[in-house]
Amino acid sequence: MKSTSNYLRCEGRELHYMAWGDPAAEPVIAWHGLARTGRDMDELAAHLSQSGRYHVICPDTIGRGLSQWSPDPDAEYCLPFYVKLATSLVDQLGLPSFHWVGTSMGGAIGLLAAATTLRQRIRRLVLNDIGPELAEPAVQRIRSYAGNPAAFDTVSELEQYFRQIYAPYGWISDTQWRRLTESSVRRLPDGRVTPHYDPAMVRQFFVHPDDYKRWTEWDSLSLPVLCLRGETSDLLLPETAEQMRVRGPRAVVVTIPGCGHAPALNAPAHFSVVERFLEGG
Repeated sequence: MKSTSNYLRCEGRELHYMAWGDPAAEPVIAWHGLARTGRDMDELAAHLSQSGRYHVICPDTIGRGLSQWSPDPDAEYCLPFYVKLATSLVDQLGLPSFHWVGTSMGGAIGLLAAATTLRQRIRRLVLNDIGPELAEPAVQRIRSYAGNPAAFDTVSELEQYFRQIYAPYGWISDTQWRRLTESSVRRLPDGRVTPHYDPAMVRQFFVHPDDYKRWTEWDSLSLPVLCLRGETSDLLLPETAEQMRVRGPRAVVVTIPGCGHAPALNAPAHFSVVERFLEGG
């Protein structure tokens, strides 16, 4: 399925995004996780767009991938600013309404946006292993590697590192591991390679320690919500997912077997549950 690489200036910062399928089709925003890029959504976007029904837009968050790094990290690496970027993006793209699929941080952005500036415009919300509350040990785990990214002499070594730290994503083919690596690598001045993001983005957890505590916003929602939870996720605990099922918008909760945080959204079983939900099933 045809995709294009695009750039837009949002809130004074340049954002990169991939767009899949027919621009006249029903729009879906697919937003990646904390230390990742929009290319993580390639498989899902290709699948959703191939029928011609959906036009899928996959941004790189500021400080990740090909988007600009923030010159003011303490003010801009946080959910409220990410929501501003998202609002500017969909406004400039002329999207009055759309679906939102978000993995981890991308889901948190969607949750906050649906409760604030994009209320009524997000028609259906898919949260991939994220909720209004995070398990603190998992946050500490993510901070430990995201804030101090590893560097290697070769891309092959970086791929092995990714295979280790992202093992909880579940099954990923060799071809997908290679693309995940090559689409999220940058070379340092000393010639080594490292993940393609600004390490300062982890300051979100220090400067905005309550950024992911969003029960008030959750309880204000009334749109349809699908919550995908990795079977062994250490970030979205079963009791939190259960609260999401009975509170606020009363999410449909689906457990994805064989993975933790977060399901890679790269397999037919993942595609089908997302697609059924977007179609109203």
